[in-house]
Amino acid sequence: MGYITRETAYFDKPGKENTADVVHLAVERARLLNCTQIVVASTSGKTALAFLDAIRGTGIRLVVVSHVVGFSKPGIWEFSEDTAATLRAEGHIIVTGTHTLSGLERALSRAERVGGGSRSEAIAEALRRVVAVGLKVAVESVLIAADQGAIPIEDEVIAVGGTATGADCAAVIRPAHTATFFDLQVREIIAMPRNR
Repeated sequence: MGYITRETAYFDKPGKENTADVVHLAVERARLLNCTQIVVASTSGKTALAFLDAIRGTGIRLVVVSHVVGFSKPGIWEFSEDTAATLRAEGHIIVTGTHTLSGLERALSRAERVGGGSRSEAIAEALRRVVAVGLKVAVESVLIAADQGAIPIEDEVIAVGGTATGADCAAVIRPAHTATFFDLQVREIIAMPRNR
């Protein structure tokens, strides 16, 4: 047979109220595919904690991608230190890296004297608007995790992102490094909001 069929869940609207369903669906797909890593975007750590009970005893490891220090306020890391300690104690990884689809270019596009958009930001905006904000977050989290050496680029991962807070999108992704972005493949959409 030259094809496979898989179910995709579609939420009526984006948001954190979809987190529990995304956790269930992501873990279920990881188990189906024998995928041992779930890359989870988490600003404060709450979304990462939502995965802990669901993955216990499965052999699945979390690779949690947080905002960089100073993302919202200079010198401040938004991630809970207690949550970080809990995750690390259970063998999970936390990666904190610059947003690959904006980073320095966002500073340039916001600057009064420079202005203008960038190609990286155009890719980010296309993912946000054409598919879902959560997919943009999931893709970017995979790039950050790969660039930090937290995931191998040869193995598929389940990647989870959301719109503002919580999780509302999950996908099966074959990773790539930022420098080889176009080698990244979104292979399956597990869940996403229908309306954005």
